[in-house]
Amino acid sequence: MGTIQILKTGITSLQTDALVNAANEGLWQGGGVCGIIFNAAGASQLQAACNAIGGCKTGSAVITPGFNLKSKYIIHAVGPRWTDGKHNEPKLLYSAYKQSLILAVKNDCKSIGFPLISAGIFGYPVDKAWRKALQACLDYQENNPDVDIDIQFAVIDDDILAEGKKTLAQLQKDRETQSL
Repeated sequence: MGTIQILKTGITSLQTDALVNAANEGLWQGGGVCGIIFNAAGASQLQAACNAIGGCKTGSAVITPGFNLKSKYIIHAVGPRWTDGKHNEPKLLYSAYKQSLILAVKNDCKSIGFPLISAGIFGYPVDKAWRKALQACLDYQENNPDVDIDIQFAVIDDDILAEGKKTLAQLQKDRETQSL
């Protein structure tokens, strides 16, 4: 089934088969997590690979080689920009995580590293972003019991880390209660 961990570390420090980039629809090098991943992978070669793909719709994901990263692949997941929660943001964010997991498994990855998609410059509230991220990952594991993929989240902020661990514990507790 695999594990879910939330770690205090930079995303490019993870030792996973695939790293997830919080991408934009144009797959251009951006700031934040996206800029860090591009720079660590080799910005020009990663941008060329992204340009060859041509783009990615919000709620979806595409894959490129990891280039200079320890990870074999980079999965570019496009989360939604937060407006008010009434413009399909939760559904699109959930989908970005689910599509990333599907791509990772399709490419024989046994581990995947996520940032907290959409919670940076896209403005998604941290508590709501964690809930959707973790629901998507837990649902994927529950619906695919034959798939063994370890999921790691990389965060560098103590408050975001604490919120993620609290949310994960609550969701796991809720699921155990439901299965009794």
